[in-house]
Amino acid sequence: NKDIKGRNILVTGAGGSIGSEVCKEILRVSPKRLVLLELNELALYKVELALKNLSNLQIVPSLGSVGDSNLVKYLLHEHEINTVFHAAAYKHVPLVESNQVQGVKNNIFGSLNVLKASMKSNIDNFVLVSTDKAVRPTSLMGATKRFTEIMIQGLSEKTKIGEHDFKFYGTKIESSKTLFSIVRFGNVLNSSGSVVPLFKEQIRNGGPVTVTDPNVIRFFMSISEAVELVIQAGAMSKGGDIFILDMGEPITILELAKKMIHFAGYQLAEKNDVKDAIEIIYTGLRPGEKLYEELFIDPIQEETPHPKIFRTSQEFLKLDDINNYLEEMYSAITKNQSDDLYDILKRAIPEYRPNL
Repeated sequence: NKDIKGRNILVTGAGGSIGSEVCKEILRVSPKRLVLLELNELALYKVELALKNLSNLQIVPSLGSVGDSNLVKYLLHEHEINTVFHAAAYKHVPLVESNQVQGVKNNIFGSLNVLKASMKSNIDNFVLVSTDKAVRPTSLMGATKRFTEIMIQGLSEKTKIGEHDFKFYGTKIESSKTLFSIVRFGNVLNSSGSVVPLFKEQIRNGGPVTVTDPNVIRFFMSISEAVELVIQAGAMSKGGDIFILDMGEPITILELAKKMIHFAGYQLAEKNDVKDAIEIIYTGLRPGEKLYEELFIDPIQEETPHPKIFRTSQEFLKLDDINNYLEEMYSAITKNQSDDLYDILKRAIPEYRPNL
């Protein structure tokens, strides 16, 4: 209620798995207006249709990218936005690893646009939907999400100490009341690009089911539960908080594959093959992937009023250093120098260890 009821809300990446579910949960809390920003035309069409079937509240579909700073500024100003849920990102690890420049442009500089516009518009709350892949990242996607977290932490430090008239990558921020929060969680079941839809299709086609490594483990949560917790965590923000969700116990992807084969009514192909049995084959870890994910570095976690939401902390950069790294990244992007982007992010995020 605090962030949503009777208020104007913007969701970026509104047509994605997480973004669309965020929109559905928001409508249940009766906002005044819900603005959807989505780059993919079909995804925007689908989410708008689904939401209008759920509610008669005012829904505004906006086709465009977070990379379009003028559009972002217009939406925030025109619709008098109070709260932003920033879910827009390229998140598929191998694809971002092979499209480094676009990954950094969208995930870091797109987020930069939304952050700057939010502060200039003096919105109340900004919630970043982050990922466990931002913790000790081995992928470029994880590194871009961690750098976005660092930008938020650096901005929050300025606003917490009441500092005014500071520069954020060339934009003068005179004052801002915006409360920033970061919510990290692991994999959500059945999200686009995840293993569950892939395994379903492979089983439907008679196999084989492809698992990268028998020892890969991941946290899993349903989309609806993850999103409910994201919204509740955002409302707890004191400014610059990193919230992590209790994802339960991690499971091996191999075990998930075996269960899905069994639940689909098939047997697992082993030495004594039976007819129509499904085989599991191992394909090896892809660039940027790691065997297990973490949600935090600092072992000390602070409890919140919600039993499944915790606060954690992590060191970050001063805003002047953030601005300098952004300048370097922008230069590398304009020259299409992906190797330089790896180098810059490794210096900005000491725990980043690219797995190429």
